[in-house]
Amino acid sequence: MRLNDLDERIVHALAEDARRSYADIGQQVGLSAPAVKRRVDRLRAEGAITGFTVRVDPAALGWETEGYIELYCSRNTSPEAIHRGLSRYPEVASASTVTGEADALVQVFAADMRHFERVLERIAGEPFVERTKSVLVLSPLLRRFSSGSPG
Repeated sequence: MRLNDLDERIVHALAEDARRSYADIGQQVGLSAPAVKRRVDRLRAEGAITGFTVRVDPAALGWETEGYIELYCSRNTSPEAIHRGLSRYPEVASASTVTGEADALVQVFAADMRHFERVLERIAGEPFVERTKSVLVLSPLLRRFSSGSPG
């Protein structure tokens, strides 16, 4: 489904702050609060909005170390197998299949360097993983939770 301009503006307002009232969003986009609610309900029913969540600073939860792990998997490893293997790790914040030499890129949050190392060792020991390559984040420079349209 492709969002029209008005729906996109509503989604961006919610992505910035999902606790904003429909009246506040309506003022921003030029609609009444009930009209915004109807559009949000429709967007949820159609699957464009999949849920509402809170963004928490990982450090507030004790996750002081962030890193990325490139996974190089054995032949014929399916994305589903990678997902199943990684879903057991609470430290894994996201994982995606990627182009290039690596098969997947995994974002990991850990309490400290030793914790990151233990997670890396456990992931490297998964039966579908042939090798890994990791990098640690020194300073996050830019994180966007809502962005402009791709066009």
